[in-house]
Amino acid sequence: MQYTIRNIPDYLDAALRNIAREQGKSLNEAAVLALVRGAGLGEISIRKRDLGDIAGTWVEDPAFDSAIAEQQKIDESMWPNSHIESLAKAAE
Repeated sequence: MQYTIRNIPDYLDAALRNIAREQGKSLNEAAVLALVRGAGLGEISIRKRDLGDIAGTWVEDPAFDSAIAEQQKIDESMWPNSHIESLAKAAE
């Protein structure tokens, strides 16, 4: 659900921005959490829409690399010879 909220007092804007900065959250996340708390609903978990939790976690896997390399091979039996020869010449 998306809301548009107008006439936010300066002191509330400053407080929400400070909370967001201190907690490393977006202003939207800080505002939603403040609304949840203000409505007496406790904490909620906001679904993230990025891959920040897995970024930088790649582990080298020789089996995966081998499978990808196998997919890159051209099965010459599927192509007419004239087409393969023209591709080879274009690659040179």
